[in-house]
Amino acid sequence: MAKKRPAAKTAKPQLDNGEIPVVGAREPCPCGSGRRYKACHGAAAAHAVTEHVKRPFEGLPGECDWVALRELVPAATVPLSLRGGLPEGVPSVTLVTVLPMAWPALRREDGSVLLGLQNESSSGDLARDMADTLERALATEPGNPVPARRVPAEGPRLQDLLDPDGVFEPVVHTGFEFWIPDAESAQNASPEIAASLERANAAAIPTVKLTGVDAAYWCETPDKNHLRWVMPHPEEKLLDALARLHAAGTSSLGEGTKLVGSFRAHGLMVPVWDLPTGVTAEDVEKPAAELAERLATALTSDAPLTAEERRARGGLTNRQVTLS
Repeated sequence: MAKKRPAAKTAKPQLDNGEIPVVGAREPCPCGSGRRYKACHGAAAAHAVTEHVKRPFEGLPGECDWVALRELVPAATVPLSLRGGLPEGVPSVTLVTVLPMAWPALRREDGSVLLGLQNESSSGDLARDMADTLERALATEPGNPVPARRVPAEGPRLQDLLDPDGVFEPVVHTGFEFWIPDAESAQNASPEIAASLERANAAAIPTVKLTGVDAAYWCETPDKNHLRWVMPHPEEKLLDALARLHAAGTSSLGEGTKLVGSFRAHGLMVPVWDLPTGVTAEDVEKPAAELAERLATALTSDAPLTAEERRARGGLTNRQVTLS
């Protein structure tokens, strides 16, 4: 039987530089190897992604509100303070929930920067992705959006760029008119932005931030209203405390309201209450403050859960939904 000839070794493609463009996963790799991108340089790029960061906003002022604006609130803005102050030619930097055409950021004609929050993460660390976008926005010529890109595995995070002593005070809006700086600009907005604004306003759920407690947001839906409250406490401890209140019949926000479950988002827990349609944000201000006091007391208890409290905890756990 004839011997098999050893396969000829194919010379590795030679590149003029080390940058391999990003293409579709099933497309031929730009390096010239003949393999699909996902099986060649795409695989290396995937492995270079940083490990998923469970709490990307940890350490920032207002972590709970960052989570709420990222996952729950349609339209909101927050002025941001940078370490060392604003660069020359940048009058302000404002965090916004979303921008037209899902731009990661926008440098306005006056040099101000709008930084979008509700965008995809490519590095596994949302704080690193947004820091990269912010740095590029500060260097972008005024009047231009900042495009999305794959973020390097190493680089600064928001915690490195933002003032750790800065105040984080969200302003919730009824619509997205903050995209357009003034009425004159609104009249001259491009058809694309005008159409995007109309679609976004039509889809926005009416939302109000409570003033008496931190990171609690009332929202209105066609069938019923809700209160969604982002809390900073460790999840297991918080579940125990809520179970104690639920078993005692003190976890509601008044007649007709009910603690129905929770979201899990960016490492924090977000309990959710159903509210009757007629219950407004103002109506739940006082009940929410009173619940906060009961919860604070329950959080201090280290006593084993009773059988009824364990059943209540199991019900809450079964109705948890992970958003991120």
